[in-house]
Amino acid sequence: MTQELQGMRVGILATDGVERVELDQPRGALQGAGAKTEIVSLHPGEIQARQFDLNAAGTFPVDRLVADASVDDYQALLLPGGTVNLDQLRMDRDAVRFVKDFMASGKPVAAICHGPWTLAEAGAVRGRRLTSWPSIRTDLRNAGAEVVDQEVVVDRQLVTSRSPADLPAFCAAVVEQFARAHHHPMPG
Repeated sequence: MTQELQGMRVGILATDGVERVELDQPRGALQGAGAKTEIVSLHPGEIQARQFDLNAAGTFPVDRLVADASVDDYQALLLPGGTVNLDQLRMDRDAVRFVKDFMASGKPVAAICHGPWTLAEAGAVRGRRLTSWPSIRTDLRNAGAEVVDQEVVVDRQLVTSRSPADLPAFCAAVVEQFARAHHHPMPG
């Protein structure tokens, strides 16, 4: 295990319906590299995870409410997928503000599967090259993104992947990009 993310705080924005593996695996990779992660959500307590959107897959404890969170609290942001998760997040004013502020800050953001839906809602994909789950690609194009079908895409501070099948490449790219930003922060 390396510690290239030692001292980095990463927010994980998720709510009920999050795809468990898309939260678990990147969080494990980040923590394995030394980062501290916090689940930021819409409500206190626990969030319900899913597997393939349909099957109950346990819960995660919530560390902070998005209404109380600021981009200044974290050095990076992870947006795991899950259709229900993202549909709720993109309808929440505080969640959309949090994502918009993160993208405006230049700090690294990683989104997998349906994760870019919130980026589109925040008006943060115009002129960006990214990938996603196939069913939201039209939404992303309509929001001004260049959408490609690749395992992982890095465009400036943004790392995106398509699905759980891409998790090995996604996790590696997330740690690499977050480490680059951690050791060479963007001018504020």
